Amino acid sequence: MPVNLPTNLLRSFVAIVDTGSMLNASEQVFVTQSALSLQIKRLEELVQQSLFLREGRRLHLTAAGEVLLDYARRVLSLHDEAVAAVSAGRFAGPARIGMVQDFADSLLSGLLSRFAELHPDAQIYARVAGTAELQALLDRRELDILLGFAAPNDGSAVTVAPMSWYGTAELVDRDTIPLAVLEEPCRFREAAIRALEDMGLQWRIAVETPNLATLRAAVAAGLGITARTHLFQDDMTVLEHERLPTLPRVAAILRTSDKLDRAAHRLAELARETVTGL
Repeated sequence: MPVNLPTNLLRSFVAIVDTGSMLNASEQVFVTQSALSLQIKRLEELVQQSLFLREGRRLHLTAAGEVLLDYARRVLSLHDEAVAAVSAGRFAGPARIGMVQDFADSLLSGLLSRFAELHPDAQIYARVAGTAELQALLDRRELDILLGFAAPNDGSAVTVAPMSWYGTAELVDRDTIPLAVLEEPCRFREAAIRALEDMGLQWRIAVETPNLATLRAAVAAGLGITARTHLFQDDMTVLEHERLPTLPRVAAILRTSDKLDRAAHRLAELARETVTGL
């Protein structure tokens, strides 16, 4: 009798190779590390070969693993192509999208709800974090789509917008200007500090937070001024003060993995349309 290799085992095997560890792979295929270990053990039993060699925390493919990897990729590619061909527009997902906090309010209620209405069978995984963290996840193939910020000349730019100051005008007249900022790394934090220092203005960090909602509250309460884009808050007026320096422009970027299934590809198209219209 021929041996049948379940596609979920092959997908987990490829995920381990692509991400470099059991931990990263478990997040990509949505199973626990213990379940992933059992899947690999089962796959090794089916092919009657060891697939990995462990050196400390690092995993290396055996000769048999190298051979299987090429076939596994081809099998999964053909499998996914077959599913797409017979699904007639029905998506299975999950489509994995990551976005910075500035986009979350408008996109979670707009883009993702629209996608869910158009494709109710699709699964969506959404991650909100800083651009640097999201890029790392994209590089590890744990995300399909990234929406973040970068320099205005970035090749992934969808739209470019000016940075502006937000906050209470009287704070700018102080000898030392209080700032409200997100934790590092943050492009807006760096731009605000650099602009103030270039003008020879004294500053101090009055509020530092990982959360954009807390940053908004701090600015609204008059605890500090901050630099963001017009996405910061619709009802908050841009702070214009002759003492404040001009801030640089920033690009809203959309990056995707090199291989998107039909669900993720459609979500990327909708994301581009949405961000362009912001």
